[in-house]
Amino acid sequence: MASPTIAANAYANLARVLENSGAGAGKGTEASGQSFASLLKDAVGSVMESGRKSDAQAVAMASGKANVMDVVTAVAETDVAVLIQGDGGTGKEMFARWIHEHSTYAVGEFVKLNCAAIPSLLLESELFGYEKGAFTGATVAKPGRVEWADRGTLFLDDISELALPLQGKLLHFLQDGAFCRFGENIERKVDARVICASSNDLQQRIRSGEFRADLFYRINVVQFLLPRLRERQEDIPFLAEYFRIQHEKRLKMECQPFRAEILKYFKTLNWPGNLRELSNQVARYVLMGPESLSGSDISSLRQSLSATNPSAGVSLPLRRITKEAVRKMERKVILQALREHQWNRRKTAEALQISYRSLIYKIREAGLADNSGTF
Repeated sequence: MASPTIAANAYANLARVLENSGAGAGKGTEASGQSFASLLKDAVGSVMESGRKSDAQAVAMASGKANVMDVVTAVAETDVAVLIQGDGGTGKEMFARWIHEHSTYAVGEFVKLNCAAIPSLLLESELFGYEKGAFTGATVAKPGRVEWADRGTLFLDDISELALPLQGKLLHFLQDGAFCRFGENIERKVDARVICASSNDLQQRIRSGEFRADLFYRINVVQFLLPRLRERQEDIPFLAEYFRIQHEKRLKMECQPFRAEILKYFKTLNWPGNLRELSNQVARYVLMGPESLSGSDISSLRQSLSATNPSAGVSLPLRRITKEAVRKMERKVILQALREHQWNRRKTAEALQISYRSLIYKIREAGLADNSGTF
């Protein structure tokens, strides 16, 4: 089993080769005596073999940041409150799940509540539950998320969007684990770990009067700040390869490894969607190969290659044209089959002799919708 040090060294070797290589895996890789694809595979393999097999661990291990997971592991073994801050797509839920899975609260459920996704008038009953007759339509009692999370972990995403009155009730719950369902006066207690996450600056929200300072200090015992992907460009080749391996397993498909020039191009992108956007791009690559790059991507990649190596080229145009022709024909066949079966997708999948899941993906990819405009 490889150690974290070996994994970090493998990653560092990969980074040096990529930085020193030309447009293709050229002089830098030749000097190392090992192909770029082999180095990339070794770097990711060293991490996965070291026992760090979760997404959270792989992301932290990039650039040899093994010490980050040591801190997360130490926190997981306690019951202290954790606050995870970072932009959307940086992996906040991923780290929260890892903490849950490696804590004593793993015997219970990991219960997620996105505070920004539920109207404030409904959020209290969703969080703490309600009693029968508490409001019009409450024909039966319903437990809230805090009860679901008993002996487990309650993950409150976008905590900054919680309304001030509800912040006070949450603070009371965090102090002693006690709460009342909406519409009842009986106090209940649960033992749940609470992990909060926010993509907004909570201290700025405190200054603007939108977030309670006492609640902030209660949830901010240990804080993890997850950086934007564009702030850790050196990690992108490793992460792209890691996601490629994961998507190959999930989709049960194989694809060619990333070429060095594509990974170098990835490092020049802004990635506003962070890890989520990179993962989606890699999933498209696994499904469609290099042709998954958009026209603007290919144009930018060519310009990048020309700047570093005027004689270099990218053998994508002919393959891309072929792929587009296949897509158009496939769209036409799928649309005709859907119409023949009155948009019954299961019958259509059987007729086309493909899985229902594949058909749904192809319908979405082709931009097809039924008469109601839904899938």
